[in-house]
Amino acid sequence: MTVKEKKPLVILTGPTAVGKTALSVRLARKIGGEIISADSMQVYRGMDIGSAKVSREEMEGIPHYLIDVLDPREPFHVAGFQEMAREAMEKIYAAGHIPVIVGGTGFYIQALVYDIDFTETAEDRGYRAELERTAEEKGNGWLYRQLEEADPEYAAQNHPNNRKRIIRALEYIHLTGEKFSLHNEEERGKESPYQFAYFVLTMDRDRLYQRINIRIDQMMEAGLVDEVRRLMEMGCRRGMTSMQGLGYKEILDCLAGETTLDEAVEILKRDTRHYAKRQLTWFRRERDVIWVDKDQFSGDEAILEFITEQLKWKGIIKHE
Repeated sequence: MTVKEKKPLVILTGPTAVGKTALSVRLARKIGGEIISADSMQVYRGMDIGSAKVSREEMEGIPHYLIDVLDPREPFHVAGFQEMAREAMEKIYAAGHIPVIVGGTGFYIQALVYDIDFTETAEDRGYRAELERTAEEKGNGWLYRQLEEADPEYAAQNHPNNRKRIIRALEYIHLTGEKFSLHNEEERGKESPYQFAYFVLTMDRDRLYQRINIRIDQMMEAGLVDEVRRLMEMGCRRGMTSMQGLGYKEILDCLAGETTLDEAVEILKRDTRHYAKRQLTWFRRERDVIWVDKDQFSGDEAILEFITEQLKWKGIIKHE
């Protein structure tokens, strides 16, 4: 497939709290784009505060996809994201517009950009159930240590509490005898079917961490505890995909009496800072990334100008 035959795709990502939302709306307006959310939590209805979900006012009339489309009691995974995002992209292309993928879930973005195939991945549901039972008995830390021994490279890319990914990797290793990190490396080596530009926003780490702390304080003031309480009343429980998100599991622990509210907030701030660090590590491993250090620009207008020039150079948008 030649470059001219490939459809255009723009990615705007970066760590949490770096300022993707406002910039993405301005970018979409500037290039005739529509936005697809690559966020594992904003897909859920009723999870607005903890996910820092873009509001209708913030959208400024720009169509957004994969926002508020699932009940929080439903599971959501990368293959589901990939399928839904492709459907949204076809609608956007049919309207003569450019899809702009916005969000911080790097694995989702990678799966879409490089068209990773999940259909033939080996499965052993019995072994998976056994790992689930073991995790319940011995904890996520025990499971994570098994992954560290079997595939230290993949273990380093994941949080010890990300039980779902750890189990999936151990299941794959059990069935194939191959490291899951090698499987992912092979998939990443595929050529993208899109003519894409992959922008990663970044900034001074101390300033980013300060923004994270401020955002979490704002979430608490906006009623995060009440939001989590409502979700619990709906039947959302620990272990569900939606309740694994930052901001939700920490407040769940608080409401269960396992921590005080002050402790939960400090844990949330700490874990969000760690998450931002892992996000940046992920993006550094990706190919063809264009880094956009916000500290090197005078403001969003200058960043938009830079991104626009890059899109022209790549042939994604036409020169005026």
